[in-house]
Amino acid sequence: MSKTNKSWTEEVKISGENLIAEIEKLLHEGNVNHIVVKNPEGHTLVEFPITIGVIGLVLVPILAAVAAIATYAADFTVVVTRVEPPPVV
Repeated sequence: MSKTNKSWTEEVKISGENLIAEIEKLLHEGNVNHIVVKNPEGHTLVEFPITIGVIGLVLVPILAAVAAIATYAADFTVVVTRVEPPPVV
């Protein structure tokens, strides 16, 4: 028997000055598995697949890329794909 986890996406509009803090917050949540940052025109600037067990050394390049992007525009849309945790059996 195969059980699948439900996933869903949400979009968050955020200013460039708060972009890094929002990405850090999302990275520390356990149910996020994909993050996309889009510019005000809706073009994808960067995508990060997030795997279970992401640790500090992996976060550094992600946050450095987000910081570089945050300097180019005032407003962003962060698209987050979340996964429902599997049911406890």
